[in-house]
Amino acid sequence: MKQLSNVLTLGNLFCGAIAIIFILHAPQYIAEFNGTEYTVTNPEPIYWASALVVLAGIMDFFDGFVARWLCIQSPMGKELDSLADVVSFGVVPGMIIFRLLRSAYMQMPDVFDISYLNLAPALLVPCFAAYRLAKFNLDTRQTDFFIGVPTPAVGLLVASFPLIMLYNPFNLAHWLQNIWVLYVIIVLLCYLMVAEIPMLSMKFKSFRLAQNWPRLLLVVLLLIGIPVLKYAVVPFLFVCYVIISLIAPPGRTINN
Repeated sequence: MKQLSNVLTLGNLFCGAIAIIFILHAPQYIAEFNGTEYTVTNPEPIYWASALVVLAGIMDFFDGFVARWLCIQSPMGKELDSLADVVSFGVVPGMIIFRLLRSAYMQMPDVFDISYLNLAPALLVPCFAAYRLAKFNLDTRQTDFFIGVPTPAVGLLVASFPLIMLYNPFNLAHWLQNIWVLYVIIVLLCYLMVAEIPMLSMKFKSFRLAQNWPRLLLVVLLLIGIPVLKYAVVPFLFVCYVIISLIAPPGRTINN
């Protein structure tokens, strides 16, 4: 039982590793361009990776819950959790955005002249996620709230993109095939992860409405948004999470 939380953390890491395999497993086909045949790697649906990121997020939530419940929290568990998170919610989202960028560039007439340097910005996401997690482990302020957007929130946001591409609610897939929109998303996510902005934690530590109304509001928005927005509810909820954290700084809410 003492290792139960660590087993869940390793399950989180396992899901992230399998997600990477799904992202890398791209079928190839032969395409003809100007009379010359090329081997093209197909930007295949990567929604299975999305499902695995969600599963990793569930395990990431319960490993901390189990550790607190069984009173088996330890420095090793904290470090192991960060190592798993940097894979599942850092590397995997970076690779998903890398795929989306490549898919967007493949629609351009000069696709064969595109350098991998154009796709490299996607790899900033795991770099900033690693920095954010290392900072979290050393920051004693982040007990009841976060400083900067937590990496699981970023991971779940990016994991929704392939599902949005697949089902295309409100024609959002069009925007996720725009390279400049993707570059803006990269910049915003990297900034939000390391910004000195107090962000709400979804841990309920009491039943007082004055302390929990921002969390309850997010839950209500989620329940209302699912039937209306479908998979687009994830980016909607992410934006609401940031806005609510700015309007009602969690540090002030907890102290009151």
